[in-house]
Amino acid sequence: MAGKIGFEDLLPVMANKLGGEGLIKELCNGFELLMDKDKGVITLDSLRRNSALLGLQDLKEDELVSMMKEGDLDGDGALSQMEFCVLMFRLSPDLMAHSWALLQQDLQHELDHLASK
Repeated sequence: MAGKIGFEDLLPVMANKLGGEGLIKELCNGFELLMDKDKGVITLDSLRRNSALLGLQDLKEDELVSMMKEGDLDGDGALSQMEFCVLMFRLSPDLMAHSWALLQQDLQHELDHLASK
């Protein structure tokens, strides 16, 4: 994949450009493109059928299966909208690092606030 930009590489750019709400809206749009319309979740079959819509046509079968397993937090064999969004964040190390830094900053602020009482 030399010379190609992966989807995960674009999430921080999207987050900076769209803001938090805009990024979540775009992730939800991506979810709707990939989901099985009858079931309301992403299944392996719907991912196979619709992955080209998001530029993921080059993913191999084992990569699609791995993506489903990685994202399927409740073990039901499908990705809910929340599982999909969590997976997209987890696939973006830069976005996760930034989110972790913000969380640590907020926790420290809260601890400082509690200590000053």
